Amino acid sequence: MVSGPAAGGTASTAAHDRELRIVTDPTHGGRWTSLTTGAREWLWQRPEPRRARVAPGDAFADAGGLEECVPTVRGTPDHGDAWSRPWTREGDTESVDWPGFRLTRRIRAGGATAVVDYRLRAEPGRRFVWAAHALLELSEQARVAAPAGTPVRLHPEAAPLLDAPWPAGDPWVTGAWPAPCGLPLDRFGPDDGTAVGAVLLTDAAEVHDGPDVLRMALHAPGQPTAVALWRNLGGFPAKAPYRSCGVEPMLGRCFALDDAGEGDAAVVPASGEVRWRLTLTAPARTAAPRPPGRIPSPESATAPSGPPGPAPSRPTGPATPPPHAPGRNPSQ
Repeated sequence: MVSGPAAGGTASTAAHDRELRIVTDPTHGGRWTSLTTGAREWLWQRPEPRRARVAPGDAFADAGGLEECVPTVRGTPDHGDAWSRPWTREGDTESVDWPGFRLTRRIRAGGATAVVDYRLRAEPGRRFVWAAHALLELSEQARVAAPAGTPVRLHPEAAPLLDAPWPAGDPWVTGAWPAPCGLPLDRFGPDDGTAVGAVLLTDAAEVHDGPDVLRMALHAPGQPTAVALWRNLGGFPAKAPYRSCGVEPMLGRCFALDDAGEGDAAVVPASGEVRWRLTLTAPARTAAPRPPGRIPSPESATAPSGPPGPAPSRPTGPATPPPHAPGRNPSQ
């Protein structure tokens, strides 16, 4: 079942213990406040008094959960425009508007699968990055499974952990999963005072934590897809650091729209509309990791009954990439 709080409240229901359940809070930025299967809560939370009273343009207030970050993650506005604005709910559809954009999502769940269909409307040619900014409640033994050899873009906060010097002015360096540029990233591990942001150039990944598995996959024909990884083991922020672990399906292949070169950002086509699908699956408990394959098409994916999924959209082509802008808040 999918449920969410009415204005100012919270609620959730479940048909049975194995059903994947999602709770959202439209009043406060459309944030996902719960993602559970049985007794397992996947979303990490932290007390953040600022979160309830944020306004557009504010610095990111990290309360955990899953935030919808668009049209950028890093850069300006901090973590995008959607998380700091109230959303509206009509039936099973939730939406948010800000100057030049409208984002709509529809969440459906059945059994151990949830499907989220997104639609973004904007002027043709507009470029954007979107991330399902999911911060997860994970043990030190948790690991991420992705196809070996997947290209990974490491961002500058990883520089002190690499043997080679960071190329001056470059927004990222690229290596191969699971140890890009010699830095193992597939396990979260204990706190060590580091924080690393990376972008895996794949459309699917799995999180394994003990016997539990969460699979996340994107279907967005004609648009660049990726999965972001935020491994903060007590290294961020500089003042009062804490632990936070993110696995974040993305449209686009970098955190900051300002860093996006050709093919690194989603582009609104001539129709003025981009559609994509996020599928979440919590398979039966298993002791052995299973590497994720590519997401099935909407027609073949196991999903709740209902109207067909979104039609594909094609980009019109990105603009000339802007120069790298240093000094961003690295929080993912």
